Amino acid sequence: MENPNVVAAYNKYKDKKFKGAKGFTVYGVSLDQDKNRWMNAIKQDKLDWPSHVSDLAGWNSKAAQIYRVNSIPANWLIDGNGYIVGSNLRGPALDAAIEKLLAQ
Repeated sequence: MENPNVVAAYNKYKDKKFKGAKGFTVYGVSLDQDKNRWMNAIKQDKLDWPSHVSDLAGWNSKAAQIYRVNSIPANWLIDGNGYIVGSNLRGPALDAAIEKLLAQ
């Protein structure tokens, strides 16, 4: 249900400049276990960003364990310096956080 909001944010901000760096992007980590379902979801939900990864281990995914993901969707907003400036932003909150970064 959150994918349309992330897709809208990606399309809106992907070409904006953040302090000289190219704009907003998404690094998608899937917790799917079936590669075909994962690939179909990317197409169906129009997840057009360049980076999608999965070890197809579902909830046993190493990424999920490292980042302590215990519900989905989970997200982190990382600024151009590599600092986490927001997490688990949904709907308008994601847009507002990105706008705040642009204003700095």
